[in-house]
Amino acid sequence: MRPHSITLLGTGLIGDFYTMTLHGQRGADRVRVVYSRSAGRGSAFQGRWGIPESTTDMEAAIRHPETDVVIVALPNHLHEAAVKEAAAAGKAVLCTKPLGRNADEARRMLEAVERAGVFAGYLEDLCYTPKTLKAVKSVEDGALGDVTWVRSREAHPGPHSAWFWDGRLTGGGAIIDLGCHCIEIIRNFVGKGNRPVSVMCTTDTLVHPIDDEDNAIALIKFESGAIGQFEVSWTFRGGMDLRDEVAGTQGTIWLDHFLRTGYEMFSTGGSGGYVAEKAETAVGWLFPVGDEVSELGYVDMFTDMFNALDGAATPRETFYDGYIVNAVMDAAYRSASSGAWEPVDLHEWRGGSTARITATGETYEGSTVIKREVLPDGRVKMILKDAGTGDYVDRVIAGG
Repeated sequence: MRPHSITLLGTGLIGDFYTMTLHGQRGADRVRVVYSRSAGRGSAFQGRWGIPESTTDMEAAIRHPETDVVIVALPNHLHEAAVKEAAAAGKAVLCTKPLGRNADEARRMLEAVERAGVFAGYLEDLCYTPKTLKAVKSVEDGALGDVTWVRSREAHPGPHSAWFWDGRLTGGGAIIDLGCHCIEIIRNFVGKGNRPVSVMCTTDTLVHPIDDEDNAIALIKFESGAIGQFEVSWTFRGGMDLRDEVAGTQGTIWLDHFLRTGYEMFSTGGSGGYVAEKAETAVGWLFPVGDEVSELGYVDMFTDMFNALDGAATPRETFYDGYIVNAVMDAAYRSASSGAWEPVDLHEWRGGSTARITATGETYEGSTVIKREVLPDGRVKMILKDAGTGDYVDRVIAGG
């Protein structure tokens, strides 16, 4: 492990989370220079984290002679320019989610880093939460059989900064902000080699006087036949709701990442302190998070990124993954407009092919067993399908 000197672009909340993680996890990696569009915010951030330099010159920050990694933690509309500048400077670049405002932007960024031959990683933190990593490993080990359905939900009262609410800068509303997380979580569970085929999506703007959606639900069809379902909202009250469910032919996983962590507290509001990201109150029943940067995936994300960089390996989340996510979101927006299933348009698919899930079953006395269950008295009840007539019948046999 070698230490890395980092240029950080951006001083918003995500910049705080990133720096908190970097200065605390591997220890040797340090932010050397921070860029902000505001000199005041840059200086405040510099002082808060003990960073040697701050600047309002993005090109100078990227090309700083003492840094070797650039982290892009900027508003969405600035990602492409920052990534291209980092690639031109020959530096490794890590970019926050979403990669682009749309698939065309994401593809240009992917092509820029691949042309330059620089290391690039997609900072999709919620794919690195401890529960997600363990659950994905269980799925990969076959604990659930074939994955048939994945549901991912993220909902909270809305973003922290003004630019998030301006679709001209972001590329959309709750889908572009939260759906990117959900889509990549779904892809991790169904398999990244499982091509997303089409999307059905509905959106609405129910609460906030904005031009983009503050609520959305979508279904994603995959080549295997698996369905991904995501739900996103900027109008959920009571904190941040992060939940995932995975169903397979041999099992089920339920994950609750933030509201039900096993830490619950009641307070009359004596301290008024910080509880957790997106918490709306410090009074009443509260759900604090013990180690927020770990529970949100930042620790394992940066460990993976820098270990991959040191080992000339591929990180778990790449710019190509970010491009796929953008393409799925593009299809979701088209579907919300057309009211129909819309294809996921990909310039290039690198995942190969995935066989369709097929139903296989046991037989009993020449009939196909559809289902079997144990009755209260120990006997076994089976639902059978007659291979000749196609009729379905019940059969109860002795247990044992």
